Amino acid sequence: MKKKIIGLCAILLLASGCGKIPTLENGQEAIVTFENGDMISVDDFYTAIKDTYGLQTLITMIDTYVLETEFPDYVDEAHTRGDAYADAYVESLGSEQAVLDNYGFQSMDDFREYWYLTMLQSHAIEEYAKDQITDEQIEDYYNNDVIGDMEISHILITPNVDEDATDEETDAAEEEAQATVEEIIGLLNEASENGEDIESVFAELAEEYSEDEDTKDDGGSLGRINYGDLSSNYDELITAAEELEDGEYSTEVITTELGYHVVLKVKSYEKDSLDDVRDEIIDTLSQEYVNDNDDAGINALQHYRRAYGMEIQDDEINKQYSNYITNMLLQLQQSSETTE
Repeated sequence: MKKKIIGLCAILLLASGCGKIPTLENGQEAIVTFENGDMISVDDFYTAIKDTYGLQTLITMIDTYVLETEFPDYVDEAHTRGDAYADAYVESLGSEQAVLDNYGFQSMDDFREYWYLTMLQSHAIEEYAKDQITDEQIEDYYNNDVIGDMEISHILITPNVDEDATDEETDAAEEEAQATVEEIIGLLNEASENGEDIESVFAELAEEYSEDEDTKDDGGSLGRINYGDLSSNYDELITAAEELEDGEYSTEVITTELGYHVVLKVKSYEKDSLDDVRDEIIDTLSQEYVNDNDDAGINALQHYRRAYGMEIQDDEINKQYSNYITNMLLQLQQSSETTE
């Protein structure tokens, strides 16, 4: 956006150096002239466009200035991420022209600038949310939610269901998968009663039964993990392992989006110190703050605009801006009430 503004200024400077700009009788500069001597003034043009494009264009210019000034170290990353989003749309739709036709942009530069600013705004919202997190919240989260790493192994059984299976066939496959897990638990119970080494028995059962091709030949080992290390599909396994002692296995069927599981907790570790995980906790809590507060985005951008003393001098556009903020907050409130 800065390059475009600088380029525009350069063009205007060149134009002004090429000759005298025509003026109306009242002294206003003309932006268009006609052969009969009539003219369209800059003021007329400004008045005409400000009611249609003025507010959104101004907000774009305001946020670009404010956020580039506030987060100069993020500018390059915002460009990189914005370009990646733009390229993904081009790949998805098949061509740049298809993107322009579908989303109403005049050029790909405009489309890329849109995503660049979107990345800047997203970063600003994230940083604003982090500032809302208190030390008390951080300590509470550490004490109640942070756990140490665990070495976990699992055996996965997936229902054998075809895409065109009936409801009855699906239910039967689900029941069969759960029965297999219960059978595995029974075998582990027998091994435990016989004093056998559970980790070795678990590894043998994983190789025989598990349908997780990435882990079955390694005793079902998921390695040393914690929340966030794997996809959320594995969170239930971590939760179940929290309740186990080292060397214990789950005695109830664990259900996830992946299927049905048995879990073995191989080894547990002490959790990291608060200082070591503080930034991760803030990231987590700030994301929860954004998710829980529908107005977090608009409040964040308003915060940074006010921090730079932003004031709109044009009375009409200032009125439009106030109405825009009020309507946005009202829509967010109504949307929140609808989803509750």
